[in-house]
Amino acid sequence: MLNGFQNITRVPELKRRLLITGLLLIVYRIGIHVPTPGIDTKALASVFANQAGTLFGMIDMFSGGALSRFSIFTLGIMPYISSSIILQLLTVVVPQLEKLSKEGDLGRKKITQYTRYGTVVLSVIQGFGIAVGLESVTAGSGSVVFNPGWGFRIMTVLTLTSGTAFLMWLGEQITERGIGNGISLIIFAGIVARFPSGLVRTITLIRTGEMNLFSGLFLLALMILVVGAIIYFERAHRRIPVQYARRIVGRKVYGGQSTHLPLKVNTAGVIPPIFASSILLFPATIANFAKNPVTEKISQMMNPGSLVYEILFVGFIIFFCYFYTAVSFNPVDVADNMKKYGGFVPGIRPGKKTAEYIDRILTRITLGGAIYLCVICVLPSILIARFNVPFYFGGTGLLIVVGVAMDTIQQIESHLITRHYEGFLKKGQMKGRRG
Repeated sequence: MLNGFQNITRVPELKRRLLITGLLLIVYRIGIHVPTPGIDTKALASVFANQAGTLFGMIDMFSGGALSRFSIFTLGIMPYISSSIILQLLTVVVPQLEKLSKEGDLGRKKITQYTRYGTVVLSVIQGFGIAVGLESVTAGSGSVVFNPGWGFRIMTVLTLTSGTAFLMWLGEQITERGIGNGISLIIFAGIVARFPSGLVRTITLIRTGEMNLFSGLFLLALMILVVGAIIYFERAHRRIPVQYARRIVGRKVYGGQSTHLPLKVNTAGVIPPIFASSILLFPATIANFAKNPVTEKISQMMNPGSLVYEILFVGFIIFFCYFYTAVSFNPVDVADNMKKYGGFVPGIRPGKKTAEYIDRILTRITLGGAIYLCVICVLPSILIARFNVPFYFGGTGLLIVVGVAMDTIQQIESHLITRHYEGFLKKGQMKGRRG
């Protein structure tokens, strides 16, 4: 691994890409601290200190603390992600979009353009909703908004929408000119920025005696174990053997080779926990604005850590794992493409039988992936409620951090191997990419 880091300095293009990525991420982190005009930021910070278990708390985590500061990047990159997911789901439903997605680079550019338009629309809607909601928020004796009214609403919508559009452009620049996926790296930077404060709190608790040294070492070992488990499951896949028939065209022989079709255990990625959290956190969020006995009772039942919340959370994760896998992976299309190029699974008839075989295997391994996601996402509640861990460890944030780190290292390694340099691991290959 040390040789891999040393080899980075020997590739000028890779050095340039890493430098551009670092500088653009610094720009993002500076923007987090630029406040939106018209807000009492200190009063708002005290209000958001009690929003950890609501939808605002989750959005604040993904935005790297921008929401609690109400900075120009308050909405973060979430509108872009929501727009991408909506377009992806519509591709299955709308025939025109499905046809467009199969037209190669031109179709993908068109869908990307639609995604940008959708991002702006969602940003305007969310920005207006936040502006109206903030006008009713009070801290102490007054409102957190200095001058409520349409002037504040329009200014807030323009500021937040512009901030999201700039972040979208920033992510695209990182993807094109830097290293890794820009959108993912922006989310990664926002989540990682909170790790040092959690570490400092843990060390402080050990020093003051509120947490003994053995508990701290156990927590460290557990963190390493969980990260290792995430890496294992994110790389895990089931290989379906595929044989291509030999064809003779003139004097040349085509096909005849054996390969495999890799099916990921966690095909849906981090989408199921995000969807499940968003749905379940709505009641707690609404209860903060509509104060009455019914909403407060619902809020208590749906609080993260409660038995009802965790049961529903697990159920929604399993549902969205199967739903998103069904949307993003079509066994019929895979079987038809294999049949078109003369491929078949040994012992299985091409066409419909192959599609049914792939679907049956995918259904089984998706259950394992769903259980893995449930364990990782429920882990923070167990650690906080049972072991009084002073920071949020696990869940969607950790899945994103580990996944983005793995993908970025993989891209750096690909640059090194392409130029005949040794990568981070032996033989320049990450486990799970062989064969």
